[in-house]
Amino acid sequence: MKISTHFPPVLRQRINDDMSLRKLAVKTQISYIRAINRLSEYLQHSPENTTRKELREFQLFLVNDGTTGTTINGIITGLRFLYQITLDKPQLVYKLSSIPVARNLPIVLNLVEIKRFLAAAPHPKYHAAFSVAYGAGLRVSEVVSLKVSDIDKERMALHVVQGKGGRDRYAKLSPALLDHLRHWWVFANKHGQMHREGWLFPGLDPINHMSARQLSRICVETAKLAGITKQVSMHTLRHSFATHLLEAHVDIRVIQVLLGHARLSTTALYAQVATNLLREVISPLDALENKGKTKDKDKS
Repeated sequence: MKISTHFPPVLRQRINDDMSLRKLAVKTQISYIRAINRLSEYLQHSPENTTRKELREFQLFLVNDGTTGTTINGIITGLRFLYQITLDKPQLVYKLSSIPVARNLPIVLNLVEIKRFLAAAPHPKYHAAFSVAYGAGLRVSEVVSLKVSDIDKERMALHVVQGKGGRDRYAKLSPALLDHLRHWWVFANKHGQMHREGWLFPGLDPINHMSARQLSRICVETAKLAGITKQVSMHTLRHSFATHLLEAHVDIRVIQVLLGHARLSTTALYAQVATNLLREVISPLDALENKGKTKDKDKS
């Protein structure tokens, strides 16, 4: 990210200090700085001296420029932090409006597609990482941040440290997933690709873990190798994990805990794509017609 010359270093430092005081996630901090940087470049002067009218015109510019609703909402969140917290000028942003964003149904792979996808993984490391995403429902950032010591074979659990929202949790470690991870561990140690107590999925330099961007890129390539035409991402594997559990009649509150969702309503979205579950539901129309057929049969 190229920092605008109109984004004063002193202001950047104040914002960084405010974000550090609140222990905001690194991704959140980057998002806020990017939003304020974009405003600075638009204004062509420091955002410290802006007006409510200029902020309104900036949002109008974003809309007319074709910026997505999700991106605009992220920018507005960053600007609210700047003016409400750092500059203590909440009156400047109270009229900024968030954009309603349509929530699309998650893309889910069926069991046959999952099998093809895992079989197409180009390296044991990626096969193991994809297995964790699907077999335990972890986010891509959580997968790459796992350490060998996070595998608890006694309790058959994966320790997720500082997941989304800065929360620790335990994810399910199934026997099949443990076998996949053991295969990768043996392979990696044989070829010197892993420190025994280091990252479970190290990068080219084993001191650092593999990046989420790299794993996401390999995920897209693997889907193409498997001949899957759906738009597959690492989150697709997590979506598939949740949906397949729901179709297997696992309690939705248990799934919520496994996924690390703060709200049950987020987990409930998967009920809309659990087609096997929907097929089991008897429509009132079917029940009505079946009842009528039963009466006709009794009369005859």
